[in-house]
Amino acid sequence: MKNKNRQRPNKRSGRPSGTVAIVGLGYVGLPLACLASEKGWRVFGIARDPKKIAQINAGVSPVPEAALNRWLKRVNVIATDDFSVVRKASIIVVAVPTPVDEFYNPDLTPIRNACEGIRPFLRRGQTVILESTVNPGVCEEVIKPILEKSRFRVGRNIFLAHCPERIDPGNRRWTVRNIPRVLGATDQSGLSRALAFYQGIIEAPIKPMRSIKEAEAVKIFENSFRDVNIAFVNEMAKSFSRLGIDTLDVIAGAKTKPFAFLAHYPAAGIGGHCIPVDPYYLIERAKRSGFEHEFLKLARQINNSMPAYTVDLLIHVLNEQKIALNAVRVGILGLAYKANVADTRESPSFKVISILKEYGSKFEIFDPRVPLQSTVRTLTELLKKCRALILMTDHEEFRHLDPRRLKQRGIVAIIDGKNALDKERFLRAGIAYRGIGR
Repeated sequence: MKNKNRQRPNKRSGRPSGTVAIVGLGYVGLPLACLASEKGWRVFGIARDPKKIAQINAGVSPVPEAALNRWLKRVNVIATDDFSVVRKASIIVVAVPTPVDEFYNPDLTPIRNACEGIRPFLRRGQTVILESTVNPGVCEEVIKPILEKSRFRVGRNIFLAHCPERIDPGNRRWTVRNIPRVLGATDQSGLSRALAFYQGIIEAPIKPMRSIKEAEAVKIFENSFRDVNIAFVNEMAKSFSRLGIDTLDVIAGAKTKPFAFLAHYPAAGIGGHCIPVDPYYLIERAKRSGFEHEFLKLARQINNSMPAYTVDLLIHVLNEQKIALNAVRVGILGLAYKANVADTRESPSFKVISILKEYGSKFEIFDPRVPLQSTVRTLTELLKKCRALILMTDHEEFRHLDPRRLKQRGIVAIIDGKNALDKERFLRAGIAYRGIGR
């Protein structure tokens, strides 16, 4: 049994580090909690889900990552739904989701609820750090007023900082331990306190920003940069497809230029909790300040169109063979938004499935990493039932599909939504193949 009162020494200083409370124990908060515990902090994690709390206290990660599961067993994270534990902490980290609604409007409810939860238990000298991704202004316009409903004032006797998370699920090279971070605060004292915390646990540079608003802008800027570049290459893929040009070959040629080019790749859609979400926070906030982000809005429109474009590719390929979409059962390969993880947040697979439903098409779903949401237990079972395939996730299990085997099983068409397969092999096997821009 874990010793819930044990306090590890800081490996750098040899002294106890103190207590940190982390609100939100998902893809962002739980790795941070493990790292802080490993580095000597006593860690309380606050969550709402009783099942998640029980799992963490039993040393089992509710986040489906094997490395995180092993890590949690080696550290001492105390999970609870009781916000009063923040009284014991010198550092309070808020790491809750920042979603958008069905109309792509930013939803700050989780952040508001988290801050309202900690507010009654604040004490003098504590530092509250937001890791959730937000638009510039949220810390000062939303979080600060909530915290100051207490008897304390931010910058005087409590402190507020922002260190936007940088997590890439499944990435073994870049983790919460070694990804460089940026940090901003409402005042110099808060910046110094937050900087000392992160420098004590993260084995990478921490860049202080001149203001908390600049720190908020960094993460939005990073993900908007990726979004507009992916939108550019997705639009080029649509264009090149009409011209009979293989987009991947063009990108490979462009990459030979040793400067001023950064390769991005087309796909059936963008998933994850950052790129499809974060630009909307900036779009909405800028609009309230009288500025319209036309470029960001267009990028979002293009990238949001890719699941429908993918289904259109399948319809076109089947029409060439005089087969109606509702006359075949379609196999969806993958629900996760990226390869070799079980993370389905904002996955474009769900949009493809929704579109197939609108067409009245029959389908089966298989993702070896997400078995509970799959409609079949194995790839073999899916192939027995389907005549057309859409590859939505480039899991290792899918990257080596044998076109001859698929042909023998009656597969007539495959849409490669990740451009992960060998186009020529499928064409030689007599299977109609389409990639995104290929």
